[in-house]
Amino acid sequence: MAEGAGFTSMAAAAAEGQAPEIGVGMLGYAFMGKAHSNAFKKIPYMMYPPPAIPKLVAICGRNEEATRAAAVRFGYERYYTDWRALVEDEAVQLFDNGGPNDAHAEPCIAAAQAGKHILCEKPLARTAEEAKTMLDAVQKAGVKHMVAFNYRFVPAVRQMRLLIESGALGRIYHFRAVYLQEWIMPHYNMPMIWRLNKQVAGSGALGDLGAHIIDLGRYLVGEIESVSAMTRTFIKERPWPDGSMGTVDVDDAFAAVVSFANGALGTVEATRFAAGRKNSNVIEINGEKGSLRFNLERLNELEVYWVDDEPKETRGFHQVLVSEPYHPWWENWWPQGHIIGWEHTFVHEITHLLDCIVNDKPVAPIGADFEDGYRCAVICDAILESAETKRQVDCKY
Repeated sequence: MAEGAGFTSMAAAAAEGQAPEIGVGMLGYAFMGKAHSNAFKKIPYMMYPPPAIPKLVAICGRNEEATRAAAVRFGYERYYTDWRALVEDEAVQLFDNGGPNDAHAEPCIAAAQAGKHILCEKPLARTAEEAKTMLDAVQKAGVKHMVAFNYRFVPAVRQMRLLIESGALGRIYHFRAVYLQEWIMPHYNMPMIWRLNKQVAGSGALGDLGAHIIDLGRYLVGEIESVSAMTRTFIKERPWPDGSMGTVDVDDAFAAVVSFANGALGTVEATRFAAGRKNSNVIEINGEKGSLRFNLERLNELEVYWVDDEPKETRGFHQVLVSEPYHPWWENWWPQGHIIGWEHTFVHEITHLLDCIVNDKPVAPIGADFEDGYRCAVICDAILESAETKRQVDCKY
């Protein structure tokens, strides 16, 4: 089902103040299914006037009882237990893939061939080769495509990019990012799950957490040319629910030095074994005229240092509360200082995609399209290759 012509007329309707409906089909009902559904429901009345009204047509999952319950909870009109039926549903115009990593490629390619626009959770694919097949499919189909790198849509992160683009930092010297969690440490007694299985996940902390900060490195600083990395797997066996032992064949942690095309030097690190760290994603950028620092756990704040701040006796980092009406996306929310949270990144992200669909705008560079997802996958593959071969690896796109 090709929707290109329909969305041309929809764009005209939107310009006249009549927001069109876009039918949404969601694959997955758990963590990301919940986050995305929440965003779809908020958009019509918070991102006002909305570029489109998301219509929750159908949700899909393998567990029928859980999927039926999710349909009722989130307000989807119907549910499926086979993603093929979801893709074939003619009322679905936007296919939202929140499934496990091994369920990204085939459903997304089928959705593209059916003329659906696509939002896919990160990482786009388990390997760069797999990601390339997805990129080729959406480009051939001519549909809009976005990878859910939602941290691009934190107002403070968007403000970082605007400052860098303005030249305020001058030449960029360093990018460093660490993404730390703790939830698979021994004291949690975490059994084998899909995220610990290479066949399903592709990689461990690298794809789960590292992909986010790699994407932010590209988004904020520029293209990555080469990497030198190490990985570790700390617990190599875990029990399956039936009591049998499974082999953990993905990385529990990685650290990499990366070289940017513009000459900047970077470090990226991620682990799920950092005791006490729940969702600590910290980025620092150092330039010739100043530095910026962001911490996801304080996502309404930005630490800023300017080299030429006066008086010099009090020069130092200062904290900016990114909640003014002129900051990115804030005109849709609350008065200054009335902070927003993690869930709002999805509202911003999906609104951007709806605007791109209805008004035929490019998803990138504000959002991450499948080209960005593919390039991130190339870098992830290079990190794994570097760790295995113990040498520096060039990123070949």
